[in-house]
Amino acid sequence: MAFSERVQQILSWYGSDNPGTRANLARLLNHGALAGTGKMVILPVDQGFEHGPARSFAPNPLGYDPAYHAQLAVDSGCNAYAAPLGFLEAVADRYAGEIPLILKLNNSDSLSKGHAACSAITGSVEDALRLGCTAIGYTIYPGSAARNQQYQDFRELTLEAKRKGLATVLWAYPRGEGISKDGETAIDVVAYAAQISAQLGAHIIKVKPPKNFIEQAEAKKVFEKYGIPTATLSDRIRHVVQSAFNGKRVVIFSGGEAKGTDDVLAEIREIAAGGGFGSIMGRNAFQRSREDALKLLADTIAIYKNA
Repeated sequence: MAFSERVQQILSWYGSDNPGTRANLARLLNHGALAGTGKMVILPVDQGFEHGPARSFAPNPLGYDPAYHAQLAVDSGCNAYAAPLGFLEAVADRYAGEIPLILKLNNSDSLSKGHAACSAITGSVEDALRLGCTAIGYTIYPGSAARNQQYQDFRELTLEAKRKGLATVLWAYPRGEGISKDGETAIDVVAYAAQISAQLGAHIIKVKPPKNFIEQAEAKKVFEKYGIPTATLSDRIRHVVQSAFNGKRVVIFSGGEAKGTDDVLAEIREIAAGGGFGSIMGRNAFQRSREDALKLLADTIAIYKNA
C-alpha cells in the first residue's frame, strides 16, 4: 500500500526511529477501515486482569474467550488489538499478521487497596517479538508516589523496543496522593500527562477525555491569563493534542466506563472535532452484544473518517 500524505507526515515526526519501528508505526496507521487517514481506533482488552472476569465479561459472556475479542477487532476494522500476555498468547497463532497486535507489558489488579498506584511488569519486549506484535503498551500513573519508578521502567522498555523495531503505546492515567478524584481528568492534569508521555518517548499516547476542571492553582492562573479555552470537550481535546509537541505525537482517547451509545458517539464527535487522532475503546465495545459492538465501532470509525 502506498502511504498517504497524512501517513507520511506522521512518520516524519519520528525521524529518530529506525526503519523497523517506523514500519510498525506505518502498519498501525495503514490497517483497518481507517487505513491512510492518520486516525485510529484500537480495541484494548486488559480489563479481565485489571477489574476481574465477572465485572469485565458477564455483560457479554462471549468475552470470556480471548478469541472473541481478536475477531471483533478484525471484523470491525480496528487498526489494532491490545491485550496482556495471556490473552495474546491464546490467539497470536491465528491473528498475528491478520491485525496488528499490541502487548500490554504491565498490569495491576483491583484486589489490593491503599498503596501507591503502580502496575507490575507482566510481559517483555521478547514476548512481543515472539508473538508477532507491532507495538508494546505500558501504563504510567503521573501523580503516584511510584511514578518515578514507572518512568524509569518505561524508559528501559522503550529503549529495548525501539532498538528491536517495535512501536510504543503509553497509557497515561494521572492518579495518586496529590491529585483529587476530579483532578484525575482535569484539563491541566491530562494535558500534563500527555506532555510527560511525549517526553518519555512514546509514539502513541492514550489519555482520558479531559473535563472542564483545573486541578492545580498554578495552572489555573496560566489558563486564565492566556485565555486557554476549556468550555467544550473539543476545546480541551485541542489543548491536550497541542500539549503533545504541538500535535506532532499521536494522541488517542479512552472510551472510559461503559455508557450509552448516544453518549459514546457524542464524545467521539467532540474528540474528532478537537483534532484527536482516535479512540481506544474497550468496555464500551466488548460488553455489548457482538452486533451492537460492530455497529458502535462502525459508527465511531465513520466519525473519524469524515472528520
